[in-house]
Amino acid sequence: MIARAESGQARENMSEFDAAEIAHDIGELYEPLAEEKGMTLRVEAAAPAPLRGNRELISQALANLVDNSIKYAVPRDTSNGEPAQIVVRALSEGDRIFITVADSGPGIPEADRGRVVERFVRLEQSRSQPGLGLGLSLASAVARLHGGELTLADNQPGLKSVIALPRGGPVQIAG
Repeated sequence: MIARAESGQARENMSEFDAAEIAHDIGELYEPLAEEKGMTLRVEAAAPAPLRGNRELISQALANLVDNSIKYAVPRDTSNGEPAQIVVRALSEGDRIFITVADSGPGIPEADRGRVVERFVRLEQSRSQPGLGLGLSLASAVARLHGGELTLADNQPGLKSVIALPRGGPVQIAG
């Protein structure tokens, strides 16, 4: 799937869809798993976020980000004893769509954020969890396919992963 995204082959399956709807679908899919791990998962996507892209790939990229948050977030906030929260957002701002997953986990040190989007890279603290180190690299490849980017930031505490995409879909590159 990463190779298809990186080569641009997935551009043939572009269509119009609502990123907010995808956020709700992924939230509904992962909410029971989050609850089972003692976390709450909330979706904030009230307004439509119209997008042109490959719905399947964007859904998979978002699912990977949510799955990572569930794996690595701390189940309880130690400062107040409340269940950890994972927040999924989709919003339209100007000519861009932002799909965000924010959690209260350990985050990723700033020095490692560029490396973790490479294939098969796993940080030392994640080696005890199942996975191959492909989730973030797929999310990054999907964002690039659509003319956007994946950014990883500090959520204080935790990680905030943001897929920023142009509303109109991928930029056509003249060859």
